[in-house]
Amino acid sequence: MNIDKTAVRNAATVIALRDRDSNPAILMGQRGAKAAFMPNKFVFPGGAVDQEDTEVPLATSLSELCRDRLGAQCDTNLQHALAAAAIRELWEETGLVLGRPGTWQGDVPPDWRSFAETGHVPTADGLQFVFRALTPPGRPRRFDARFFLVDAAHLSSDLDDFSHASDELSHLQWIELDRVRDFDLPFITEVVLAEVAARVTDPAPPPSVPFFRNDDEDSLFLRLYGRPKPAGR
Repeated sequence: MNIDKTAVRNAATVIALRDRDSNPAILMGQRGAKAAFMPNKFVFPGGAVDQEDTEVPLATSLSELCRDRLGAQCDTNLQHALAAAAIRELWEETGLVLGRPGTWQGDVPPDWRSFAETGHVPTADGLQFVFRALTPPGRPRRFDARFFLVDAAHLSSDLDDFSHASDELSHLQWIELDRVRDFDLPFITEVVLAEVAARVTDPAPPPSVPFFRNDDEDSLFLRLYGRPKPAGR
């Protein structure tokens, strides 16, 4: 299948956070020098949504608020696929498992077989939607990326074992928040880090989710809200 490299692709990014009460650190890796998108930059694990992600059963679902906010200013029902893509990309690029022990029902999609072989089924209830960004026009790749924060307590594997990671990211490491800006970061990552810092001391969902939208007309910094709760709730 040929992919239009100029088209905007939906994508999911995972910000794994550990030791939030003592010495908070986030997981990042470095993209290769020859990468078409953000070469040499330190980034969070993530990537584009695959067709198979729409069909993957999740043992636990996203929160209702998270689903509502993901659906705002979105043409299609992508919430499930975005959550699945986040879990898959975290596994592929770091070897860390966001899931719980269990047996898959039915056929396992090819891109998910190595995950299933760990003896886990994917769980999405630990994902917190915290940021959305649309890559500006003119870049070699464009993504409509949703950033998910997940506390390391939700991960089911050894946090320091990256032996199952692909080679897409090198120098995988947990970086303390107070020194992360010493690394070579993309601009949008710098912006997202401000949201992450706010969530360290307040694990509750943010009042709204920032959306940095860049299109052919202009660049806008918007806010995404969930549906208002019915009276009495």
